[in-house]
Amino acid sequence: MSSSRPGLRLTACLLNISEARRKYIVENVVKAALLEKNGQKHHEVSVLNIFSDQDYNRSVITIAASVEELGNSILAACVEAFRSIDMEVQEGIHPCLGAVDLIPIYPLSGVRVEECGAVARSLAENLVERVPGCSVFLFGEADLPEKRSLVQRRKQLGWFTRRDFSALEPDLGVAPARRCGLTENWEQTSPLRFLSPGLLHSMMMLTWIFFNFLSELLLLCLIRSSEIEAQNSLQSRKMS
Repeated sequence: MSSSRPGLRLTACLLNISEARRKYIVENVVKAALLEKNGQKHHEVSVLNIFSDQDYNRSVITIAASVEELGNSILAACVEAFRSIDMEVQEGIHPCLGAVDLIPIYPLSGVRVEECGAVARSLAENLVERVPGCSVFLFGEADLPEKRSLVQRRKQLGWFTRRDFSALEPDLGVAPARRCGLTENWEQTSPLRFLSPGLLHSMMMLTWIFFNFLSELLLLCLIRSSEIEAQNSLQSRKMS
């Protein structure tokens, strides 16, 4: 992905998947994020980093893309993860609730949070269509018109009560299943979550650790993006 392309509006995603020990599965998810339908490398999508923890059996894939293409990239990666990761046999000390467990999304350059919310809702609809049994709970910019916060939704749905999550009525899709439940939003400081029944309280605390750790990387990307834009502007003035 060429960051120097004029007018390229950038976003980034931290795709958390419940697999680290089988490297080929992680690689296949990465490939799905990077490739177009024709198998060619997408010129507006890059994978900046892959962080895998063997004990947690969890990987965080940092994807950067134009806002127009990020949703397609995430969708392809999620479909591959759901296809490849069997949560009935998944083991790791990190509590996890789905094959795809968390997807924080950040606007990096020239993108409004509201646009990201639209991408999130489109992604949710496509996932429900592509992944049988998928369920979606919306919050933040994706939760229209209420735009309820993550805290509000957790209280309303009883996230920390260890209730029977299969009894919940999702915003999209069917009741949560072992592999395919998700909670979704799109804000600069709030995560897009993929949820299924399990140790929800512990999972949320630990996923926020990942979120805080990797936000530094995205801050660096944002700084570099701004530096590139400034350099391009300076070069343009010199040429004119």
